[in-house]
Amino acid sequence: MSPQPDNRHYVRRVVLPSGKTIEVVYFDDQQPVDTEPRPEAVNETVQDLHVCASCESDLVYPTEWDEAGTMHWEVSLRCPNCEWSGSGIFQQELVERFDEELDRGTEALVRDLKRLMHANMEEETDRFVQALDHDLILPEDF
Repeated sequence: MSPQPDNRHYVRRVVLPSGKTIEVVYFDDQQPVDTEPRPEAVNETVQDLHVCASCESDLVYPTEWDEAGTMHWEVSLRCPNCEWSGSGIFQQELVERFDEELDRGTEALVRDLKRLMHANMEEETDRFVQALDHDLILPEDF
């Protein structure tokens, strides 16, 4: 009997810019030799990618990212506060924490947008009611 091939693998979900999600399957025995970055190329000193290395603002966001092996990502970053930009190769765990922080920031922006839209709608409604009460709206306005 011939030995069974080793089929160890892992799956990574990737969300495309269109919003579509795909699953990429990596097999250990089919991994190219040079897909992992050299140890000196991996930035191990960064604590959080959303914090600027220059001004310590917590508004850093990614401008580009690409896989740099099975467990690393190459990410280009930009700080809107001091205009710092840089890039590096980071471990999967660090990039996942960054992604979670970006999700929290997105949720906060959406909450603020909804509150602002609601406040603007209330103000417009109040002005419209006042205009109706003072007979400032005429048939010619429509």
